[in-house]
Amino acid sequence: MKKYTVVKYSSLHYTIWNKFVSQSKNATFLFHRDFMEYHSNRFEDYSLLIFDDKENVCAILPANRVENNVYSHQGLTYGGLVLTQKTKLVEAISIFREILSFLKLNGIENLDVKVLPSIYNDSPADELEYLAFLCEAKLKRRDSLSVINLEYKKNYSTDRKQAIKKGIKNDLLIKEVESFEEFWNQILISNLLQKHQTKPVHSLQEITQLKNKFPKNIRQFNVYKDSKIVAGTTIFETKNVAHSQYISGNSEKNKLGSLDILHDFLITEVFAVKKYFDFGISNENEGKNINEGLSYWKESFGARTIVQSFYQFETKSFEKLNSVFI
Repeated sequence: MKKYTVVKYSSLHYTIWNKFVSQSKNATFLFHRDFMEYHSNRFEDYSLLIFDDKENVCAILPANRVENNVYSHQGLTYGGLVLTQKTKLVEAISIFREILSFLKLNGIENLDVKVLPSIYNDSPADELEYLAFLCEAKLKRRDSLSVINLEYKKNYSTDRKQAIKKGIKNDLLIKEVESFEEFWNQILISNLLQKHQTKPVHSLQEITQLKNKFPKNIRQFNVYKDSKIVAGTTIFETKNVAHSQYISGNSEKNKLGSLDILHDFLITEVFAVKKYFDFGISNENEGKNINEGLSYWKESFGARTIVQSFYQFETKSFEKLNSVFI
């Protein structure tokens, strides 16, 4: 059986880390170090690289540490064990055993993981789900994502079709723009503050910096009425998926049909060649509640549910993996 060595990430690993991300079967640009480190002042990085006995990187774990817990990752939408297409299940189990053992030796009690939703994988990559079963990990949370399979015929509801016609009738203009300033300052910030007493996860400065680093992956689409912005969405684009990271409109969005015509345009024109369009979650309270109106709006475009699981592994559970193979 192969032997593996776990190493804590340092800046010396920048190039090999990013190269591995680009070659893996279950990673997106969110795992690139330039994305992960935009908020390095808020998180103590505890990312790991796993090397085989030939000193080749065979897995990575994007992660941060808080006291005696490691998270993959608190500053990202998802995390988990990143592997290549070549990695077989037996190898993945052995790799994860070494990770848990390494963490335990370094005083870590728990590893919390936000599993990458399956639509973002380039090929089957449910190894972590199986490992959660083997290690008897605790399922702490499960979110529901509203996703459209773009390879199938569009299935809009009657009221969504009517809302799109309303947007056409109101002579709205959709534009992709390079700047986030209008959307952030005139629409998004005030809406989040008023409705949810919160702020965007990314500040205007942060999203602008990330756009400069990842111009092909982070895109902004705005809707205008008489040259005034009335709605917009920020898209995180990956190989297989277009994801609406932020969706927001002014108080007349229902009257104008602004968000409806915008997302119809994105689904049928801009991202029609993608496999999936991901509206994201409509959950609150750690996944235990659903914003019914928001969920209905997303599903009226034909979106249906996939889940994202949040697991907590006790690091001592590495011992449970010693007796798996027969």
